[in-house]
Amino acid sequence: MPGRGLFCFGRINVAPDRLTQIRRYLYLNGATGVHELAEKVDASLATIRRDLQRLEEQGVIIRTHGGATIADSVGLEIAFEARENQNLEDKRAIADAAFAMLRPNTAVFLDAGTTVLQLARRLRLDPMPLTVFSNNICVAEALMGIDCIQIILLGGRVRQSNRSVVGALSEQVIEGLWFDQLYLGASAVQPDNTIATPDSDEASLNAAMLKHASERYLLVDSGKFGRHSTYRVGRLDQITQIFTDANLGEEWVARMQQLNIPLTQPEAMIEDVA
Repeated sequence: MPGRGLFCFGRINVAPDRLTQIRRYLYLNGATGVHELAEKVDASLATIRRDLQRLEEQGVIIRTHGGATIADSVGLEIAFEARENQNLEDKRAIADAAFAMLRPNTAVFLDAGTTVLQLARRLRLDPMPLTVFSNNICVAEALMGIDCIQIILLGGRVRQSNRSVVGALSEQVIEGLWFDQLYLGASAVQPDNTIATPDSDEASLNAAMLKHASERYLLVDSGKFGRHSTYRVGRLDQITQIFTDANLGEEWVARMQQLNIPLTQPEAMIEDVA
């Protein structure tokens, strides 16, 4: 039985659903009065005031006269959480398909993409002997405590909005390494057949990863195809195989065939909750 590791979840509270609703509402709507919050989460004014006091003690919110606003540092956390949960069923299906490519006793790199994070969580369910490198704090936490997996987290500047480690120090470490497999996410698969991201340091580090891996797998949901982003990471012809969801347009499917890039499109498995 694998050891227990830490996951990238928030604190466990007495009323997690209501407190999470309050956090997210404040993040999306800014400073809000207690009456409006009480209406939105269907709770009494006394309950809301107790919840706000608890959230303030945790450093999550700042109480104002008659209401509250989200603490700046927590805004980044919630933004990451929202992005992580977007198209979650598709991301889990992609991760499950990519999991089949993992081989015991190899060295793999799991980057900072939110779909790649789902692969780390899938690996936790069925661990195998691996050396896992990553520049993502959540990936390291997801795999922590599993005896057969050695986790190596790169050093460097922490990019808070992405829970990633980037910069010159990270790139220096990559230069001395070689990976059997790289699992890479992307913010955009551009119309000119390139991969891109909005952060220059992230793009530079991802480009270095591509140059130091034998097999390079791209894990992206179909919504990323056809998008643009500022900084180029690399070309699609550097990719060994692409894992995406079943909603990818026919034009892109045909393009992958022309580029001779294997494409895997698993269907999302959504359980009935009847």
